[in-house]
Amino acid sequence: RQAGICATDLEIVRGYMGFRGVLGHEFVADVEQAPDKALLGKRVVGEINVACAQCDLCMSGLRTHCRNRSVVGILNHDGAFADLLRLPTVNLHVLPDSVDDDHAVFVEPLAAAFQVLKQVAIDSRKWVTVLGDGRLGLLCAQVLRNAGCPVRVIGRHPDKLTLCEKWQIRHRPLNEITPRHDQDVVVDCTGSAAGFELAMQMVRPRGTIV
Repeated sequence: RQAGICATDLEIVRGYMGFRGVLGHEFVADVEQAPDKALLGKRVVGEINVACAQCDLCMSGLRTHCRNRSVVGILNHDGAFADLLRLPTVNLHVLPDSVDDDHAVFVEPLAAAFQVLKQVAIDSRKWVTVLGDGRLGLLCAQVLRNAGCPVRVIGRHPDKLTLCEKWQIRHRPLNEITPRHDQDVVVDCTGSAAGFELAMQMVRPRGTIV
């Protein structure tokens, strides 16, 4: 039905991961064939990590970090920029009718944003900064705001920071920031070494960088 183009796809075109094959890992699709007949015709999104279900990490419940995994459109697995895509049924999630295709195509990066809440205990007493105002940074900021923590976004792009204003999320331009080692959690969505260095300068002693 629909597939998204993300920064990872653009980096793969430039040589990242050495991938050869069909790109595309953010998608919404209809099930055409399935061993589970109840899935036929259903509108679905899919998890991108295809696990072996046998390694130590799979057996310990970390199948998305499977040592032998393939990754849709990224590693040893053709992706969604095609008419047909093959995935294990365990990777599929049926969409409710209330979620349209334009929103559903964001489920994969949104799921990545929700990993922050799975990894770090967040509450209204934590001071949280998201570094980066790209698509993933903005998704993380919305997830954290909805979790009830006082999050702010630091970025370089006035048009993207304006979106934060619309969503009632605090924001500051990067050039106005003076790091003070005072943030409980810093979520680095910059994808750059400079972003990680800044995160180190902003996080408090024994704080957390994601």
